[in-house]
Amino acid sequence: MAISAPEISDANDHCTTLEVAKMLGMAVRSVQLMVDRGELQAWKTPGGHRRISRASVQQWMQGSKARPAEPNSGGADGNRRDVAAPAGPRKPLLLLIEDSTHFQNLIQLIVQQQFPDVGLQVADDGIAGLALYGQLQPDILIVDILLPGLDGATLITTLRSHSQFARSELIVVTSLDETQRAPYAFALKGVAVIHKPQLVAELPGALQACLEKLRHADA
Repeated sequence: MAISAPEISDANDHCTTLEVAKMLGMAVRSVQLMVDRGELQAWKTPGGHRRISRASVQQWMQGSKARPAEPNSGGADGNRRDVAAPAGPRKPLLLLIEDSTHFQNLIQLIVQQQFPDVGLQVADDGIAGLALYGQLQPDILIVDILLPGLDGATLITTLRSHSQFARSELIVVTSLDETQRAPYAFALKGVAVIHKPQLVAELPGALQACLEKLRHADA
């Protein structure tokens, strides 16, 4: 949350909200929410302008790094995928944004067993997922609708404002039935939506369709 301005402030030590939004690949509103939740240290100038500690942004980025997905893992290990991979065709990268450990593990198991050539990273909430999307630029994105921090529908709408999102394939997974999804319909038009009770049956086919589209796009 915002605090009173520090006595000594170097311009290099702080950023504007817009600058942080660009650094993290987020909407300005998402950064404002992070400040309100105390995830970023901020204060207001005498003129009422918000300034955010650069150190707190860097600390948040370190803490929200994607982790390699492992079934039944107990938590994040802070590692990122190795960008200096051996020479050869690049593996498609999938980013899963899901807060349920059960469904994280289930999706990880499906991917590892049926799509071993697909790299998988996991984010536990919408805000972290939004930041990681900007950092990783995955080929495939799987998003739950009900997420802490930033719901899936808002996340999707925000990502659509970024040109890089046009190259990603999107799958939405949700425990909501069709009637319950109505408030989120603005973000779900034309998107593959999988009801979680049907996840095991429907996700493999949806992932295969995404991979086919990616192959055709690269051809």
